[in-house]
Amino acid sequence: MTTSFPATQRFRSASALAGSLALALSLAFAGPLRAADDPVLAKVNGAEIKKSDVTMAEEELGPSLAQMDPATKDENVLSFLIDMKIVSKAAEDKKIADGEEFKKRLAFARNRLLMDSLLASEGKAATTPDAMKKVYEEAAKQITGEQEVRARHILVETEDEAKAVKAELEKGADFAELAKKKSKDPGSADGGDLGFFTKEQMVPEFSAVAFSLEPGKISDPVKSQFGWHIIKVEEKRNRKAPDFEQVKAQIEQYVTRKAQAEYVAKLRTEAKVERLDQPAADASKDAKPSDSKMAPPAKK
Repeated sequence: MTTSFPATQRFRSASALAGSLALALSLAFAGPLRAADDPVLAKVNGAEIKKSDVTMAEEELGPSLAQMDPATKDENVLSFLIDMKIVSKAAEDKKIADGEEFKKRLAFARNRLLMDSLLASEGKAATTPDAMKKVYEEAAKQITGEQEVRARHILVETEDEAKAVKAELEKGADFAELAKKKSKDPGSADGGDLGFFTKEQMVPEFSAVAFSLEPGKISDPVKSQFGWHIIKVEEKRNRKAPDFEQVKAQIEQYVTRKAQAEYVAKLRTEAKVERLDQPAADASKDAKPSDSKMAPPAKK
């Protein structure tokens, strides 16, 4: 039996095993599949390989499959699963599962799957329409009314170059065309167009000048850490919050992660954590709930 997957992809470490098991979450929360929706694609010594197995394997092997067409991808994944069945049976015959190293890895993978399953459940329960709308409305209040500017700029190395650019503009040169020819900024191909931005999105020296100019006006040379700029303000407006549907996915992710972090923090306060690798004072501090200590959020 041959397959295009190299051996390094067939036999994975404990972390890969944990990741593979965690991917089962998507099936665990999707509800039972009917037999017609989950056909048996192959049998290896009587053990079935179903369509759902291929789907789960595709998720784990994602990066290595990205350049394959669908037919080639399905064939390679199925071949991989067949090989995995064959080799895992050989491992069982050699009593690999009885080894201490394997048992440790299996225990780790089991704990990871239990953690991911519970955190996925908590995250899903938290993403109610009301909770998501509340987050959106609070964020929208902070955004609405904030001023933003749309500007172009020409970035050069020296002040003398900037003065020469300004002189050409004063003689009637088109700003966008001059930006394409003179600017060293990556956006020069777009005529130096920076789109809309708020004060905080640019370095202070640049923002101070851009927000003081009236639309249509061109600045004197402005120095920043990137070089010397000539700035032209195209438009000013009060910032508006995006529609809810535009940011729904980000809000859902935020609410999910927040709920999971708070749940882990709560469990930490109830748990007895002893750090034997640190002095008592440091260990006590490290045992307190902290988002930075939380395990990666589970997939929903």
